[in-house]
Amino acid sequence: MNGQWYDADAGPLVRPYAVTGGRTKPGPHGVRFDLIALVAVDPGGAGSDESLLGPEHRALLGLCRAETQSVAELAADADLPVGVVRVLLGDLLEAGHVRVSRPVPPAQLPDERILREVIEGLRAL
Repeated sequence: MNGQWYDADAGPLVRPYAVTGGRTKPGPHGVRFDLIALVAVDPGGAGSDESLLGPEHRALLGLCRAETQSVAELAADADLPVGVVRVLLGDLLEAGHVRVSRPVPPAQLPDERILREVIEGLRAL
């Protein structure tokens, strides 16, 4: 073994379980983050001191400050596995730093036929 902890091209390597403290589920309440759930910084949230957060938490907050993003986008932009991002988002949600909008189930979306009728009615005016 050559004694190096990282590959010069890849940069330092931190195992996912080290980032999450060995946790595999987000938060104590088992919150589920769908890949298309939208995450945004909560401007009115409690938001405890960000200096107490780890670098990965702060990176996710920085990405959410720029614009509301889905869980999948956050994972890609932060270059972290989705499972790790879900755990970290659970921490941020619990601390009041972010808010999460769940996707609308397809059954609750308006029927396309009704929308077309509304558009045709508006055009007729």
